[in-house]
Amino acid sequence: MEVMLILFGMVATLLAAALTVPAGFGLATMLTPIMLIWLDPHLAIAAVAVVHAAHNGWKLLLLKGDVDLSAVKRYGWAMVLGALIGASLSTTINQKPLLIVVGFALILLPLLSISERWTRYRLPEAEDRWGGFGSGFMGGLTGHQGALRAMFLQRRLPDKTAYAATAALLALTVDLSRLPVYLVSDGEALFTFLPLVGGSVLSAIVGVHLGKRWLVRWKKSHISTMITIGIIVSGMFYVVKGFRM
Repeated sequence: MEVMLILFGMVATLLAAALTVPAGFGLATMLTPIMLIWLDPHLAIAAVAVVHAAHNGWKLLLLKGDVDLSAVKRYGWAMVLGALIGASLSTTINQKPLLIVVGFALILLPLLSISERWTRYRLPEAEDRWGGFGSGFMGGLTGHQGALRAMFLQRRLPDKTAYAATAALLALTVDLSRLPVYLVSDGEALFTFLPLVGGSVLSAIVGVHLGKRWLVRWKKSHISTMITIGIIVSGMFYVVKGFRM
């Protein structure tokens, strides 16, 4: 694998990892298109899951004192269940519809989030279990768990540090639930791309430290807007790629 391509992947991962500390989601969305340069969709999802887990684990170490445990209790078990089901399906589903489904989901979910801001409608807490299950399911199936989780979590946790810390723990819960399934299915193939994955993990960890500074200095609304735009653009990319396969 060419050194320049690996370095490109590391720089992109660093920036994505830093941005997603205050936003609470978006790393998989921004990193998956880069992994698709080298890997097929199933293997790309597995590779991003490894980086995603390292990123959230390190972020949790830095912010663990701000975790809202009540939110974790509401979401946790449903997210794990959804992640296991989604990850099991991801190893068998055809790649073309997988990309198309992911793409349309990434376009629609941010638009729903935007409309929620306009209408000021607050999702009832009784729906948190379904939001947790859906977030885990999407995370296991495609790696994109954050957008749906953010719709339910942001309004519950107005403090941006508590939101970032709790989102990290919930994301790590999904990562640890789905990773064994991916590794059983794609672990041997993934080892072939160890320089790319290892370099991306290192960049993701460094990005956490940069993102923690941004968490203090930047307004969460600005970061969320940037991530939302990135999600929609990525969704369009997936749809186009899926239809071209």
